[in-house]
Amino acid sequence: MQPKSEARYLNRATPPHISTLIAATALGAMSMNVFLPTLPQMAAYFDVDYAVMQRSVTLYLMVNAILQLGIGPISDRYGRRPVLLGSFVLFCLATLGCILAPTAEIFLAFRMAQAVVVAGLVLGRAVVRDMVPGPEAAAMIGYVTMGMALVPMIGPVIGGILGETFGWQANFVLLLATGIAVLALTWADLGETAQRSSGGFMAQVRAYPELLTSRRFWGYCGATAFASGAFFAFLGGAPYVGSEIYGLSPSAVGFYFGAPALGYFVGNFAAARLSVRLGINRMILYGTLISTAGLSIPALLELAGMGSATLFFGSITLVGLGNGMTLPNGTSGMLSVRPHLAGSASGLGGAVMLAGGAGLADLAGNMLTGSPTPMPLVAIMLTSSALSVLAILYTIRRERAVAGI
Repeated sequence: MQPKSEARYLNRATPPHISTLIAATALGAMSMNVFLPTLPQMAAYFDVDYAVMQRSVTLYLMVNAILQLGIGPISDRYGRRPVLLGSFVLFCLATLGCILAPTAEIFLAFRMAQAVVVAGLVLGRAVVRDMVPGPEAAAMIGYVTMGMALVPMIGPVIGGILGETFGWQANFVLLLATGIAVLALTWADLGETAQRSSGGFMAQVRAYPELLTSRRFWGYCGATAFASGAFFAFLGGAPYVGSEIYGLSPSAVGFYFGAPALGYFVGNFAAARLSVRLGINRMILYGTLISTAGLSIPALLELAGMGSATLFFGSITLVGLGNGMTLPNGTSGMLSVRPHLAGSASGLGGAVMLAGGAGLADLAGNMLTGSPTPMPLVAIMLTSSALSVLAILYTIRRERAVAGI
């Protein structure tokens, strides 16, 4: 472990440069949404219903959740570097399989295999926690995810253009080329930061009860899971809202998908600048309140009969803003509960977040079918966001009780 070493760019003997962590986490974000505007095109290519291709989102999130349970303990035991390099190699192979898949079923199988790229997100955060403590980690995670937010801001736009010009496979060619580039950068720059444990994999798994019995961990986990749940519901329902309810083209849907990402970018900047000054809990509370307030706007507009694509997607910018403030701080809070289990905490917390997100994305898609308005989606997002407020209020109350305040 070399947390006190000065990072030297493209030096495998020192901790990584922040740009390497941004690239490692951004690859997962790119894989999640760059192809979404071409889902109807993909359904036509494979001659299946749109709902079948929409499973490429739900199944991907579900496998992400399962993998996160193992990635954390494995990296705590064997180190961040080998796990990251191995995951990026597998991601590139799975992406090649997606490009060459002859049927929808084979495509979905390789799409699920692509989920191994989640190691970049899980271990990118764990590496930050290895290098710096507490609020400083929240600030650094904010910078990392601020850079990562650029990808979902422009990814769907690029994906829509590539799909219309060259076909849906062009998006996966882009993912393959990017995956190879990130693999090369990680190999050249990322030095090991973890203190490898002396126990085996099962010893790391047996350490989970330390997290499972911590009310603070579950408080932070709940805040991040419910806050991000609103966004995952958006991922599952927004393509339908844009194309079927508001009649937007794939490229226009891709453009509007940048709305929450823009807010997320600003929120991450606020987290990076203010987390040390205001503290983790206050930043999470402010972020969840902003998201919940933002979701009240489309609900009220739709009830008043004033809904439109611009107003709907524009209001979702506030969800991104709130999440940009909440998620870096919530993640730092989860990792700080048991610092010696940072990888395990990141994996377990991420698994809960993505499993809930997969369920909400699927629920949103099912409830929207046949609906003339986006209200089913808005209701799901608003409920999830409100629960994130309750979760952080519980955590704050718990900390005060423990401290005897």
